[in-house]
Amino acid sequence: MTEAAGRDAGPDLESQFEATIARDQRIEPRDWMPEGYRKTLVRQIAQHAHSEIIGMQPEGEWITKAPSLRRKAILFAKVQDEAGHGLYLYSAAETLGADRADLTERLLEGRQKYSSIFNYPTLSYADVGVIGWFVDGAAICNQVPLCRSSYGPYARAMVRICKEESFHQRQGYELLMTMMRGTEAQREMVQDAVNRWWWPSLMMFGPPDDDSPNSAQSMAWKIKRHSNDELRRRFVDMTVPQAAKLGVTLPDPELRWNEERGHHDFGTPDFSELKEVITGNGPCNAQRMDRRRTAHEEGAWVRAAASAHAAKQAARAREEAVA
Repeated sequence: MTEAAGRDAGPDLESQFEATIARDQRIEPRDWMPEGYRKTLVRQIAQHAHSEIIGMQPEGEWITKAPSLRRKAILFAKVQDEAGHGLYLYSAAETLGADRADLTERLLEGRQKYSSIFNYPTLSYADVGVIGWFVDGAAICNQVPLCRSSYGPYARAMVRICKEESFHQRQGYELLMTMMRGTEAQREMVQDAVNRWWWPSLMMFGPPDDDSPNSAQSMAWKIKRHSNDELRRRFVDMTVPQAAKLGVTLPDPELRWNEERGHHDFGTPDFSELKEVITGNGPCNAQRMDRRRTAHEEGAWVRAAASAHAAKQAARAREEAVA
């Protein structure tokens, strides 16, 4: 727990916190904050960080199988970016007094979650493009408002992350456009990937608003700015014209423009499937976690070496300061 969060509240500190939120200003690590606010941030930021690290797996499987050196380099760079996003986010969580090793243990023990979308398999190379288009596109809808999150370190981390996610989304769309200009088999591959990833992508935004226990308080604290259903609608409105340009069909018979509302009507995702995936029963949950545990265990010597090097450098700095 941070020193600021650990102090007794008192009416002055609480009113100062509420006034800062009301003025749309940032809460910083040194500021007093309610324990509920801190816990909500740790939960959200940790889940986001875990998602970036687990999210390296579905596309990472295709690095060696990508059809050209250029495509391999692009995909490798993207996966590397995702590792960097995880680093930014774990660092932001640490400003709240969270311990990175503890957060990792919570993930490995099943006490913390990551995004449901990464529990689906990548069956073809077209999935790489659709993940860029759908998954990173959904991330942009969800995460750009987080650049105005009320917690300063989280908001600042999101600025760089969103810039890179935007680039990833364009990369994915460019890949799909290239495939759609290719053979009939390639076009069928793209349409198949679109069919499989559309509904899981809509589920990325979480359960409907009336079944989302944390959204109302998070919005009151301005940690998040928009409800799950609003973000889902924005994603659909953004994606429909892109699909038309690409020449693919989104697999929703209820999808149509509503002139009166000024938005698209669309079908309801199978939220019972979302609950199954979140609770660990998705197509790839076990595989994703097995690989994460293996990577964590095999990387123990790297962490130990880094800690020893840091301790040695700190000792040397102290000796030089005394001298």
